[in-house]
Amino acid sequence: MPPSPNLPLVYSCSGCSNLAQLANDLALRLDRDGLAEMSCIAGVGGDVPVLVKTACSGRPIIAVDGCHLHCVRNCLARHGVKAAHEVTLTEYGLKKRYGQDAPVQDFEMLYEELQFLVRTRA
Repeated sequence: MPPSPNLPLVYSCSGCSNLAQLANDLALRLDRDGLAEMSCIAGVGGDVPVLVKTACSGRPIIAVDGCHLHCVRNCLARHGVKAAHEVTLTEYGLKKRYGQDAPVQDFEMLYEELQFLVRTRA
């Protein structure tokens, strides 16, 4: 079944660090649990017309960035789009590391936070 156009969109970082992959995992779970529709931030940054159209559709957006570089925020900004909610994982005291996965407990804590955000504000 296709996602509901009433769901918020979620975009995530998906780079090579532990936090980038954690951001991607969190967005995937929101999508799989039917709480948001995940779309492709690389396509938005790469000016892929159908993906830019989705980003510019006016639906609420949750941007999940791994770190202070804010790649998701910057890709959206290229098209004049601002997320309704921006989540930056380093602001939760997590450290960006390469060659490591994020601990499961970090995922669980942050997913609970994102679920709350979606259900109460998105």
